[in-house]
Amino acid sequence: MAAVSDLPNLGPKSQEMLERAGLVSADQLRALGSVAAFVRVKRAGGKPSLNLLWALEGALSGLAWQVVAREHRTSLLLALETYEREV
Repeated sequence: MAAVSDLPNLGPKSQEMLERAGLVSADQLRALGSVAAFVRVKRAGGKPSLNLLWALEGALSGLAWQVVAREHRTSLLLALETYEREV
């Protein structure tokens, strides 16, 4: 089982926030997806910036977080808004 630290884009602070939210493996992160993982970090008491969302999506898609922020920002923000409203 690969650790979250094996994924690209996720530095020590991101890994720490994910661990506090109970996300320690890459498989857990893949199963949840970037939006749900971001919300889980927030609900675990973390104060993540949107950069964490871009980094999570990048870790799962293999894209640099800067590319995600530039090219997928709108779709991720809409997905986040929808997810938070439904859950």
